[in-house]
Amino acid sequence: MHATTGRNLPQLLGDARRWFEDALLASLEEAGEIHVSPTQAGLFAVLDDEGTTVSELARRMGVTRQTAHQAVHGLVAAGLLEQVPDPSSGRRRLIRRTAEGERTHRRAELVLRHVEQELAARIGDRTVHALRTALELPWGEPPVLPPPVEQAR
Repeated sequence: MHATTGRNLPQLLGDARRWFEDALLASLEEAGEIHVSPTQAGLFAVLDDEGTTVSELARRMGVTRQTAHQAVHGLVAAGLLEQVPDPSSGRRRLIRRTAEGERTHRRAELVLRHVEQELAARIGDRTVHALRTALELPWGEPPVLPPPVEQAR
């Protein structure tokens, strides 16, 4: 039996996400890929193949439009993304991967598969499978609960 840390589930999930993120970024850097920030890496994860607007990227990432725009700007300057006109709107621009961005994205997906295999070697295949199963279940809309009642001491 493992001792619990007393930390709440969102904190633990955040730590787990950062663990994967740190492994991904360090592995890509070790392989000689262009350095990207955690925010830039997160942008790649939510980018549609056909392109996505900056506003939609910001919404999916849970960041401000300005933060998403800064991440896009850095990735465009690095040659990993490009801005193209949106065929459905003359005013909007879509952000999409360049050929180099596609290559880097495929490598990142491969690295993440290997990192997941490493995690399974450390904590067990059954544990990783159970974790994946729980996270893939439909949770429904987030609940809105009344404030908790304080317990008398």
